[in-house]
Amino acid sequence: MLLTLGLNHNTAPIDIREKLAFSPDRLSQSLQSLNQLAFIEEAAILSTCNRTEIYCDTAAQQTNELIAWLASFHHVDENSIREYLYSHTGHQSIKHMSRVACGLDSMVLGEPQILGQMKTAYQQASEAGTLGKYLGRLFQHTFQVAKKVRTDTAIGSSPVSVAFAGVKLAQQIFANLEDQTALLIGAGETIELAAQHLKEQGIGRLIVANRTLEKAHAIASQGNGYAIEIKDIPDHLYEADIIISSTASPLPILGKGSVETAIAKRKHKPMFMMDLAVPHDIEKEVGSLSDIYLYSVDDLKNIVDDGLQSRREAAEQAEEIIDIQVSHFQTWIQAQDASKTIYQLRTQTDKARNELLNKAINSLNNGQTAELVLQRLASDLTNKILHAPSRNLKQAASEGNIELLSAAQQLFNLEK
Repeated sequence: MLLTLGLNHNTAPIDIREKLAFSPDRLSQSLQSLNQLAFIEEAAILSTCNRTEIYCDTAAQQTNELIAWLASFHHVDENSIREYLYSHTGHQSIKHMSRVACGLDSMVLGEPQILGQMKTAYQQASEAGTLGKYLGRLFQHTFQVAKKVRTDTAIGSSPVSVAFAGVKLAQQIFANLEDQTALLIGAGETIELAAQHLKEQGIGRLIVANRTLEKAHAIASQGNGYAIEIKDIPDHLYEADIIISSTASPLPILGKGSVETAIAKRKHKPMFMMDLAVPHDIEKEVGSLSDIYLYSVDDLKNIVDDGLQSRREAAEQAEEIIDIQVSHFQTWIQAQDASKTIYQLRTQTDKARNELLNKAINSLNNGQTAELVLQRLASDLTNKILHAPSRNLKQAASEGNIELLSAAQQLFNLEK
């Protein structure tokens, strides 16, 4: 039975999530400990800052036992975490994994990072030897579903943060970011996100300006860039094709005069500016200059709102795709169950045949005629194989179980 146990940003505060997180350096040990539980046949663990989830193939539904292990492993009181946990079994577990991989269960709808984190969880479980036929196949199926959702819907194409929206806008102005230089002013979360998105889109060079040079350097080191102090911005402004600013300064950092000087040095090559600060980091008058494209946080917010609506619509399409794919995976599981049943039937029949064949050989060795031995072998084998089905069919008839009788007619290809 497929079983998922977990908690996420919707069900648990950060202090609880931190207590139940699995550190990467102990994950192999965690998987081995989990896999030693008697009822666990396969297992994998996904642990991020926003969620911890345990995926299992179990002999039976033993959610309470799994909660007890989770509490014991992290040295917390079992009753103190129960209210924050959720569990899924069977097809709900299959559906949940697909929704997580597609970003439908994420804090930012449709975010792509979670798919990479799930692939890491799969790889770690594979290396730890805790994956088998069912869970391993489910992970592969989940990755295929996520790929299909990304391909067939717009779940990840629309901006849902001002940093992402700004970079997307820059791409519309500069066709190829590989040839551009970006100047980032500040070192907060928004600037970090902007640096990340620019790097993903292949920005040619990063310059990061901040009052604290160390913080600026930490962000600049993500790409091909360097750090400067804010007071040195006028010396480097002309180099920048893209300027993104987000500081807590009470007064503007860039004025019309300094930008005019930079434009002249650039020989009027266009500059794209995003002022994501409140109050403004860039004087409004800068927007009136030729060759300057200046956007405020309010301008980008409209793009973000449109992006969120677009992702919500894409999410509805994604849910339909997931439902269909869950059905496909359940069909595969049922086929495996059929294979197991066929194997058990053949094993049982072979055992009966071998027993009766040995009995027949002994009869021949004792001088009985071959014709009599063969007749008895055929009769005994028929009775042995059909005894249990005949008994069960009689009981079904007495109980009015028409479904079983109809299934037997179809199974043995009998004429009605």
